[in-house]
Amino acid sequence: MRAYPKVCEVEKIAGIDSYVAVPTEEDYPKDTVILFLSDAFGLELVNNKLLADDFARNGWKVVVPDLFNGDPVPKDAFNPGAKPYDIMKWLHSGHTPADVRPIIDKVIAALKEEGVTKFLATGYCFGGRFVFDLAFDKVIDVAVVSHPSLLELPQDLEKYRTTAEAPLLINSASNDDRLNLEQQANADRILGNGNFAPGYKREHFEGCNHGFAVRGDLSNPQVKAGKEGAFRATVTWFKNNSKA
Repeated sequence: MRAYPKVCEVEKIAGIDSYVAVPTEEDYPKDTVILFLSDAFGLELVNNKLLADDFARNGWKVVVPDLFNGDPVPKDAFNPGAKPYDIMKWLHSGHTPADVRPIIDKVIAALKEEGVTKFLATGYCFGGRFVFDLAFDKVIDVAVVSHPSLLELPQDLEKYRTTAEAPLLINSASNDDRLNLEQQANADRILGNGNFAPGYKREHFEGCNHGFAVRGDLSNPQVKAGKEGAFRATVTWFKNNSKA
């Protein structure tokens, strides 16, 4: 078993609070970073930090920028019995793509100044939108999205095929209204069977809901298997597609 990451703390990168996890081993690739683009719960959700730590254990420096300027969706907003939370009001109150993308760009620019030349991006729910956008702009080298939100479908899939160059893995769930079964099938039709030359794969996890790869109920064996399977698939995708 790998040791805990050497560094796992929040620090400022270009003035942006960012959770950083660094491998214990000194021989990790210093020119490569996993850009972890979180769900709407951001740095307040410990699961996001734990996932970042797990990626660091597998040999990469990981950076999780605060996409929300300290104003994420409360981590208990959708707990059973909680007062109804207006996610759309939150989204349009300083958390639109136009608000969030400049935060990501600042962090990337600062990391480039430190010598980072290769970006592996993994986006969960809300963060999946920005993995697509970064791939469209050819900023990232490898892309993974898990139960992505805010995509325009099938338009973004068509645009990915014609515009992006980053190999793409999608971790999908059997019960997800943001990326439903028909949309998943469209992704395979548009990007699969060699239609996207850099590489495409979709992993599918039965019995899982939207959010399973981060906030799944681990007391449910199917969800536990899905969460662990999505993480393994992401690590494998990064390893297989980030070689020089």
